[in-house]
Amino acid sequence: MLGTDLVAVLAGRGAAAEAYDLPGFDVRNPRHVQQALRRAGAVINCAAYTDVDGAESDPGTAYGVNAQAVGELGRLAASAGVPVLHVSTDYVFDGGGYRPWREDDPAAPLGVYGASKLEGERQLASSGCRFCIVRLQWTYGAAGNNFIRKILERASAGRPLRVVDDQVGSPTSTREAARALADLLLGPGGLPGGVFHFAAAGFASRFEVARFVVGEKGLGAEVLPCSSREFPAPARRPGNSRFDCRKISRLLGEPIRPWQEPLRRYLENVQA
Repeated sequence: MLGTDLVAVLAGRGAAAEAYDLPGFDVRNPRHVQQALRRAGAVINCAAYTDVDGAESDPGTAYGVNAQAVGELGRLAASAGVPVLHVSTDYVFDGGGYRPWREDDPAAPLGVYGASKLEGERQLASSGCRFCIVRLQWTYGAAGNNFIRKILERASAGRPLRVVDDQVGSPTSTREAARALADLLLGPGGLPGGVFHFAAAGFASRFEVARFVVGEKGLGAEVLPCSSREFPAPARRPGNSRFDCRKISRLLGEPIRPWQEPLRRYLENVQA
């Protein structure tokens, strides 16, 4: 999802980008990674095991993709002298409180997915390569499945939707995220080091986002609020995913847009 938009955004800025994905490329295979690094001036790692519930019953795969492979990528990139821009997640936090999360806040994942992503961050940081980590959240885009598409599918069926109102964050367009990553990679000072947070401006509950989507598309489905406790799942989700994005904002070419604007444009081009 993000990789598709990244290739397009980078090409639009005159940067040649090659995308690698399964089944031909496996980030867990050092030989595949070494071959890709031979032609790379930089690496943007979007590869991840993102099945939050599935990770609880398959931690081996989650850690293999999200942690061990990231550490090995960093070590190989260090040997090749190639910087790494790595994508992480809000799930490294426990979702407590109401204050937006800063990059230096203590991480405390609630489940295997978040823990594996956090371990990937740590292994990359200790690999010896030049690295930059950008945590994203609630992403949606033209490619792949996501929360927005699920809401559209269910609302189109005409049945009432019950959506949790105790998970708060920012629905973030992968197109906007790709622009931010390109700004970091292609900026005049080169790739900055450290950890950054990026998300659309403003906050909303998943219930509020669903209601916005249904209203913008003119669908007649009723959207009802509920709590996360009413939808038991193998993995707990963070309640507070608010991000403080002031750090990355200083490096971007344009101000971060309110979440409603990119989502409205996305909805104009997607079928309900």
